[in-house]
Amino acid sequence: MDDWLQYTVNGLTAGSFYALVALGYTMVYGVIRLINFAHGDFFMVGAFFGWSVLSGLAGSGWPVGVVLAVGLLVSMAATGVLGVVAARIAYQPLLRAPRLSILISALGLSLALEYSVEGIYGPGFESYPAVLRGRALSIAGVGVTVSQLAIAAAAVALMAALHTFVQRTPLGTAMRALAMDQDAARLMGIDVERVILLTFFVGTSLAAAAGFLSGVYYGQINFLMGFLLGLRAFTAAVLGGIGNIPGAMVGGVLIG
Repeated sequence: MDDWLQYTVNGLTAGSFYALVALGYTMVYGVIRLINFAHGDFFMVGAFFGWSVLSGLAGSGWPVGVVLAVGLLVSMAATGVLGVVAARIAYQPLLRAPRLSILISALGLSLALEYSVEGIYGPGFESYPAVLRGRALSIAGVGVTVSQLAIAAAAVALMAALHTFVQRTPLGTAMRALAMDQDAARLMGIDVERVILLTFFVGTSLAAAAGFLSGVYYGQINFLMGFLLGLRAFTAAVLGGIGNIPGAMVGGVLIG
């Protein structure tokens, strides 16, 4: 039983990464009916942005919490901006084209992201600075590390913030309106293009957060790390009902 509980704790940690990436899949699909196969690579890009920040701040003397917060926020912001640029170039011109065209564009964007990162950082693995150290806590015979607790708290906070944003803000309401009927939303005065770009910003930012937290937890990153995780996160999004935000969270945890 202790082994089963230990594997469950480890699986829930991995499931938090899947859930964050699955949220981006389900948001983009809900708004423009696109399976964004490049989404897993934004997870990878966020991990590399975070690695760059943490490597630059290593030995700065800043408190660990500040270093992690700066790394997380910078990776989310930078990846979100990259997601908006990618959406503007690769997706928006094809929104009224046949679905196959935009799907091929997504696959091309995935390859472009992967091999651009390889060209910048190299093909090998990069090791994350070990900023979260601490002994494992024993809870009912199960070992839980400080990094697992911090990652779980950050993931839950991000998911709760997204749920509040979508349900309680005017921009979140506009996203839900687009998911129901784009033409009707446009007639009601919603700037459809702006909301689509905002959706990509939020989705890719969450993927970047998952990439950063994954790097902190596992300690190593690589330019191909987003491919397999992207498949698992897509499975989680489908399991939770593609287009359903709470379902994507549950699906990620179940897959984990």
